[in-house]
Amino acid sequence: MADGGGGGPPAAAAALKDQGNEQFKAGSYLKAAALYTQAIKLDPDNATLYSNRAAAFLQLVKLSKALADAETTVKLKPQWEKGHFRKGCVLEAMERYEEAIAAFQIALQHNSQNAEVSRKIKRLSQLAREKKRALDVENMRSNVDIAKNLESLKTELAAKYGDAETGQSIFSFIVNVIESAIKVWHDTGNVDPRVNFLLDQKTDTEKYAPVVNIDKAFESPNTHAECFTYLRQYAENSSAKAACMVAPKSIISYPQVWKGQGSRKWKLDQSDGFFVQFESPALRKIWFVPSTKEKGRTLCRSPEALDIGIHEVLPRMFKEAAA
Repeated sequence: MADGGGGGPPAAAAALKDQGNEQFKAGSYLKAAALYTQAIKLDPDNATLYSNRAAAFLQLVKLSKALADAETTVKLKPQWEKGHFRKGCVLEAMERYEEAIAAFQIALQHNSQNAEVSRKIKRLSQLAREKKRALDVENMRSNVDIAKNLESLKTELAAKYGDAETGQSIFSFIVNVIESAIKVWHDTGNVDPRVNFLLDQKTDTEKYAPVVNIDKAFESPNTHAECFTYLRQYAENSSAKAACMVAPKSIISYPQVWKGQGSRKWKLDQSDGFFVQFESPALRKIWFVPSTKEKGRTLCRSPEALDIGIHEVLPRMFKEAAA
């Protein structure tokens, strides 16, 4: 609530302040701010008037104006507890928690018995920690550098294909697939099982799309075999250079997928996440991208390379290139 007292201003300013206080108590914050403004023109060095107007602006969610008035209050009357309290309240509303805590701590220095200020400091300290952690999680989400994480793969691809340009093209394809899947996972907590194909320039794109959904593939060993047969034929007919499968861990529910070995050799605990399996005539790779919940946000970790001989989700899709 706005303050009632204030250090001997001229009579006209005092009357306007009292009218402003009445409007404030009635919830007419815009009228209150206007009356305080008139009073400030008559008594520009009165800290109480700026404090009161800051309170009115805070109620109107005019936070920049409220902060300016609160800072003027502190400048005019630096030893006044209420000025620092007012500044802290505005900074709290702006979610600038560390600065708000600092303002409340100064207020507490001038009145160590103020229980309200102590409660605010305790509550905002917790909010500040939560906000920092949320920002850290968001930074981790936005700084997932798949290209850097898979740097060694670029060299391996160039060696396998004997052509740096081809290797770079395939490497970019893999990185784009994983980054796109991570973005969807962060947004929704899931990915659709699908196979992305790196098509040749001569591919008839009206007949062959670059993405094939495989949502039925893991319903049973039969659907799994049918899907694999279809994908191998698709890869051949479309003249695809490579393929990259994405599938959530939760959908893979029977051990035949891993030849009965996967469950015994799984090293990533109960982490949620998704698989990425790369297929080409010259090279096969598989990764698992683990996922955790941090402060209510889904966070993907760096891809974990797996042994494709143990953990392949789909059998070889391309005919193996001659050595």
